[in-house]
Amino acid sequence: MAIQRPASVAPLFDALSAHQMISRIEREVRRAILGKDDVIRLAVTCLVAGGHLLVEDVPGVGKTTLARAVARAVGGSFRRIQFTSDLLPTDILGVSIYDQEAGSFRFHPGPIFANVVLADEINRATPKTQSALLEAMSDRQVTAEGETRPLPEPFLVVATQNPLEIVGTYPLPESQLDRFLMRVVMGYPAPEAEVRLMAGHSHEDALRHVSVACTTAELVALQRTVVTVRIEDSLLQYVHALVQRTRQGGTFAVGCSPRGAMALVQAARARALAEARDYCVPDDVQRAFLPVLAHRLHPPGGMPEDGRAYAEDALRRILASVPVPT
Repeated sequence: MAIQRPASVAPLFDALSAHQMISRIEREVRRAILGKDDVIRLAVTCLVAGGHLLVEDVPGVGKTTLARAVARAVGGSFRRIQFTSDLLPTDILGVSIYDQEAGSFRFHPGPIFANVVLADEINRATPKTQSALLEAMSDRQVTAEGETRPLPEPFLVVATQNPLEIVGTYPLPESQLDRFLMRVVMGYPAPEAEVRLMAGHSHEDALRHVSVACTTAELVALQRTVVTVRIEDSLLQYVHALVQRTRQGGTFAVGCSPRGAMALVQAARARALAEARDYCVPDDVQRAFLPVLAHRLHPPGGMPEDGRAYAEDALRRILASVPVPT
């Protein structure tokens, strides 16, 4: 999961400066999302780690607001793609249109060319359209009409997903799920936050109070800092033991992939920075374990009614069974 950055990026941050910047981003996002500190911490950790975020829950609980607040807080460009059953890959990537004056075709970039891209209700689109995001999410580039074009930096996809029991949804393919660093579940707002919404304090009003906490160049430098966070060999062995348990005993149809293991290390490093440390501890791995791995793993013999609950329960048992390094 190494993140390649241009040489012009600002110098790396020390752990304290990184912590302060992460705290500022979280504070600004909290202005728009009330009573969801755990979700915000995970979302910002995912952003700092350079990964993509899958937000799952029923419509109307603030998934879109979370994505827009993150984009505002980091001063980046924001585009929203409303996924529907008739959406085409060209609607995401862009298309070449003939320019009569120039006498040639000119490429018109699609909404994927932004710092923060909201793939809203991603599982309402067909698998073919969903797959248009794969190259963008893994390589930070898109190939359209035979030409490869880089995406802006930083680049974050925040995809919202409705529960599969809602009419008109398609399950995300495993290859796409594996490209999301984390999945979070919004849940209903806290009682006091919901009362404020009913009183007329809308998400739009809240978003107006979100200020820029850092520039995009600072965020890229912060993401570069993540890969410098130390993680001891004993902790890497701990991660490997956890991942190996997902591949044994028939608990899951297919165990965690190497990409998932690398994502877990990257998320643990980002969380260490959020705690003002330049080194990882076992708690960093444990807190990232479920958000990073649960959406990648499926029960054997087909998906039960609540596959997410099954995966999370199984992962908790694995956490409890693997000795923690001292």
